[in-house]
Amino acid sequence: MTTPPPENLLRRLASVNPTTAFVLALAVLLAGLFLPGIIGAALLFLLVAALVALTFTTWPVQSPPVRAVRVTMLVLLFAAALAKAI
Repeated sequence: MTTPPPENLLRRLASVNPTTAFVLALAVLLAGLFLPGIIGAALLFLLVAALVALTFTTWPVQSPPVRAVRVTMLVLLFAAALAKAI
């Protein structure tokens, strides 16, 4: 069983504007896909790491279908980052 994240982290995550978070993640994704070579791959790996941390933090409150979709999307994003790095 995992320990719950600190309360102040959850409050900070809850206060983030969803539209701002989406636009920022989209900008990092597009930059990672369009920038050449290792720079683009590094941005994609950074995005993967941030989304893994967010998924890990919110895992206990997500339903199994949502978990499956999140894990699938993370695997696809990791594969894109790996392909970009090679």
